[in-house]
Amino acid sequence: MMGDKTSYFPLGQTQLLPQEEMLETGRKKKKLTIGIPKERSRFENRVALTPQGVELLVANGHTVIFESGAGDKAHYFDKDFADCGAQIVEGNTQVLKADIVLKVSALTEDEVEALEANQLIISLLNLYNQSRESIQRMLDRRLNAIAFELLKDDNGCYPVIRSMSEIEGTASVMIASEYLSKAHNGKGVLLGGVTGISPSELVILGAGTAGEYAARAAIGLGASVKVFDNSYHRLREMERNIGQRIFTSVLHPQALTKALQSADAVLGSLRYLQTGRSFMVTEEQVSQMKKGSIIIDLSMDQGGCFETSKCTDTDHPVFTRHGVIHHCIPNIASRVSRTSSIALSNIFAPIILRLGEAGGVHHLIKEDVGLSHGMYLYKGILTNSYIGRQFNIPYKDIGLLMAAF
Repeated sequence: MMGDKTSYFPLGQTQLLPQEEMLETGRKKKKLTIGIPKERSRFENRVALTPQGVELLVANGHTVIFESGAGDKAHYFDKDFADCGAQIVEGNTQVLKADIVLKVSALTEDEVEALEANQLIISLLNLYNQSRESIQRMLDRRLNAIAFELLKDDNGCYPVIRSMSEIEGTASVMIASEYLSKAHNGKGVLLGGVTGISPSELVILGAGTAGEYAARAAIGLGASVKVFDNSYHRLREMERNIGQRIFTSVLHPQALTKALQSADAVLGSLRYLQTGRSFMVTEEQVSQMKKGSIIIDLSMDQGGCFETSKCTDTDHPVFTRHGVIHHCIPNIASRVSRTSSIALSNIFAPIILRLGEAGGVHHLIKEDVGLSHGMYLYKGILTNSYIGRQFNIPYKDIGLLMAAF
């Protein structure tokens, strides 16, 4: 009996053990090469992987190639990545030959031309700034491409959008506070409240993640917060998440106009990519706002919430119209690049690990619906219906394609 090891286990468990080992050894793992190019946009400060993310991937047998200087703007330097196992190279030639090219901003024309068929690209798509020609160039290269803003998690949420929205919502309140102060030639108003003085007013358009985190930050400072949204459900969810009653309203024009007239700061975070809207607040409504108040438009990647909005950059972040300061930078999260980089790395590193475990993207998208939702190019075929309709390009359903390959 001492030599009969099966006698120590229930019969059913003894039968399952060999099956579990067969499933584990039968899985086709793949060692991947991940390339991180330096961002060419001078307004992008984030990096897609932190040294900790690199260390995790290298420990699991993957190779990470960094272009020298890729993390400098996020205060991560070549030595930090090299100490964690990354290969540091000059220029992006070798980086762009990797199995997976991982970057933050959308691909440039030169980067697309350097890529080869069947490589996997994970980056921001930024559809509002894309053209039919740029999409067609990627199709011609027969690439696999994932837009990280379209990725979904197991709960059906967009993890990258949610994470960046949390950061942007909080950062936008900091920005509003800066430009209301005299340090930036504002009218010298404290965003918040102190004893004996009426609190400043913040109006938030959109009860999504960015709106919620902006409301949290502003309430913490003591400001009076009013939130507008076209969804009663989102307004109720925001109040429940914050844990207290605040002023909420659906988007009635008269109620919104009245709130705008008394606001010290207005944050626009409405997203209406699928509805075809162009703006929510008219120029006439902006002209009735208090002089010296500030607008922060977080929806610039979709055209903006305000009729008076126009895209600005980190060199010239604001302009004034009708006496109202406008801050319309599309990527506010890049302002706090180190925090944003950590958030991105926490999402991307596990995805790449799963890609390796599954043997590549072709296997993983069969079982990961969230990943397949983010894929808009598969073997040089457009798989995103919205992009297809937007640019009049033929597209195919990813599920049908997977059944065919």
